[in-house]
Amino acid sequence: MRQTTLATGTFEAYRKPTRRDRFRADMGRWCPGPDLCAVIAPHEPKGENGRPPVGLERMLRIDFLRQWFNLSPLSNFVWVRPGVKGGR
Repeated sequence: MRQTTLATGTFEAYRKPTRRDRFRADMGRWCPGPDLCAVIAPHEPKGENGRPPVGLERMLRIDFLRQWFNLSPLSNFVWVRPGVKGGR
């Protein structure tokens, strides 16, 4: 049996939420997730041939971020994958 620590026990309920936690909670409230996914899911590619598609919810969140922060599609791609140089 592993020894429990304060971090894994009840202490987690008392910690201060980080900016990332607050942003994700706000994004969860702003994005119409399950309703919009249910409408789009029948038209999404299944990935039967070749490369598997990126998850629908992830693509919706990236698209919402792109619109909220006024990013172009190329800068959005570079922002999501920082190791990739823009256009090369």
